[in-house]
Amino acid sequence: MKISGQIISWTRFRSTKFGTGFSLIELLMVIAIIAILAALLLPVLSNAKARAKRTVCLSNLKQINLGIHLYAAENGDTAPNAGVATYITFKEIVRSYVGLHGPASPQDTIFACPADTFYYDENSGTYMPQGHHELAVFDYSSYEFNGLNLVTNYSNFAYNGALPGIAGQKLNAIKNPDKTILTLEASGLMPYSWHQPKRVFKGDVPLFNDAKNMVSFVDGHVNYLNMYWNSSRYPNGSFSCAAYYDPPAGYDYKWSGN
Repeated sequence: MKISGQIISWTRFRSTKFGTGFSLIELLMVIAIIAILAALLLPVLSNAKARAKRTVCLSNLKQINLGIHLYAAENGDTAPNAGVATYITFKEIVRSYVGLHGPASPQDTIFACPADTFYYDENSGTYMPQGHHELAVFDYSSYEFNGLNLVTNYSNFAYNGALPGIAGQKLNAIKNPDKTILTLEASGLMPYSWHQPKRVFKGDVPLFNDAKNMVSFVDGHVNYLNMYWNSSRYPNGSFSCAAYYDPPAGYDYKWSGN
């Protein structure tokens, strides 16, 4: 009987202390606290993820930059020059210097920026939900070379006049190697940004001033900076791109080597 009484007492204790559960108000308070914590943590996690992507891009550009310098060292200190499309096809010139062999492919991770998940068609401005590094037309590369000086006289660019760039130039003759671009994310030539994209509405020009991009310089350093864009139209109605002119004072880069 004594044991039975103890069992009954313990059962009553459990039912009175732990059997009541949460009230509706308590449950709502818990949900509200979780929601507040999630709202505080999500931006932190998002920012950390974005920084991680930029870190990968920084590492990629440093390695590609070194590859270009190794190529130049074996070719009279001369930057790549493979004709009109060198700003894209430079990859084929330097790929062996960064440890790549065989044909170009989406598996060339050193040329793939993890933030490169979309681009805008150069002619129509249409949003394309694919990365440069996924497409053969861009030689499976998220990065482009500062070589538009070779397309100055190309018919599609004739209205731009002389374009800046350093393709085919002697690297040791570049006056400001710490400010002159060597390679950068392809979005920076336009410019728009993979890291801080702006929503573009139908009919809007996808380009915008101060788009943030990862850029490597002739002296070897890499920086995350704003790209200047002049929104003025050419006489034929076309828009210019950031890589068509050096920026005004206040920007920490230039395209020309003089």
